[in-house]
Amino acid sequence: MDNRAIRPSLRLSAALLLVGQLLYIIITQFHADGEANNHPAVFAEYARSGSWKAVHVGQFAGMAILLAGLLALFFALDTQDRTARWAGRFGAAAAVAALALYGALQAVDGVANKEADDAWVSAPATEKTARFASAEAIRWIEWGMRSYHNFALGLALLLFAAAVVRTAWVPQPIAYLIGLSGLTYLVQGWVVGAEGFSRTNSIAIVVAWVLDVVWMIWLVVVAWRMQDLEPRPLADEGWGRPGTIHPSSR
Repeated sequence: MDNRAIRPSLRLSAALLLVGQLLYIIITQFHADGEANNHPAVFAEYARSGSWKAVHVGQFAGMAILLAGLLALFFALDTQDRTARWAGRFGAAAAVAALALYGALQAVDGVANKEADDAWVSAPATEKTARFASAEAIRWIEWGMRSYHNFALGLALLLFAAAVVRTAWVPQPIAYLIGLSGLTYLVQGWVVGAEGFSRTNSIAIVVAWVLDVVWMIWLVVVAWRMQDLEPRPLADEGWGRPGTIHPSSR
């Protein structure tokens, strides 16, 4: 295997993954805080936020960079193992679906949610009940979008883990960490769909972030430490030495 062809793709993938994840985590710290399932209180907090839409654009950018890193990893693996190749293909398809779902999610959360909350806060008393109902409806749509985005991202990570574990030049523990991260996203998808933004979901988010940062940093180290391994020249197998007859000349 010629690592000179693999190394640039792997470095690009590792860099995109880590930058995207760190950017997402940092920007999320500016997200308006509050008890997410206490709708009257949290909707009022969202309405007061002056950076709501900008934060969600930043989150989308971070997630897009991260998922671009997963797609780059598909090309970096370029494995000859049939199972790993198909796992990578389906993983790449799931990553594309995750990006589409996340774009729709941020449109609902970053735009529609904010507008509905602003309208509820500023509505006259006679309209507040109806405005609050519409804001809750948008919130529940957000739950559904986030749930299925997490399912798609978790599936993508599990499929990439299956591909990486069969790739000889990537340490297998990286694949196991990717798989564990994928499972935490599946848990998030189920919890959000059942409970909304509960404490259980918050714990799963933090666990996923820790796992992601660990395996992404490890992948960066592997990519930058990878040495050039060129295919051995034909002479190394004995062909071309004095007195050696090449098979083609027989």
